[in-house]
Amino acid sequence: MFDQYIVCEGSLRGRPDGRPGGVVEVRMPYYRGLRLSMVEAVDLTLDGRPVPPARATFTVHGATYTFAEMPRVVDDRWEFGERATLTFETDEPLRPGEHEVAVSVRLRLSYMPVPGGGRDAKYLMLRGS
Repeated sequence: MFDQYIVCEGSLRGRPDGRPGGVVEVRMPYYRGLRLSMVEAVDLTLDGRPVPPARATFTVHGATYTFAEMPRVVDDRWEFGERATLTFETDEPLRPGEHEVAVSVRLRLSYMPVPGGGRDAKYLMLRGS
């Protein structure tokens, strides 16, 4: 429904801890907020290479979760329009310049017999440090 807004323009940056990898901001592709336990997956692909969920975390309004934790999080929500942060690890530092960032979000919606969600891909610029 709101697929073209998932990957936030201009949001790619290096990890704040200086480790190899990065941070990208994403939005929910659905018109209402959901409990995090209903977010089945947020899959990230960087330059055509999938980032394993075990090498990423999800942060929304200051609270950070692993993807293994999220199925049990019933007391926190991702609201419509709210930017969440994916922080991810890579084997090598990201080079400054343009990177293809693709994100697929899979949601469990109570009244839908099939998973909801969406996909978006954009070329984002990583500034040099």
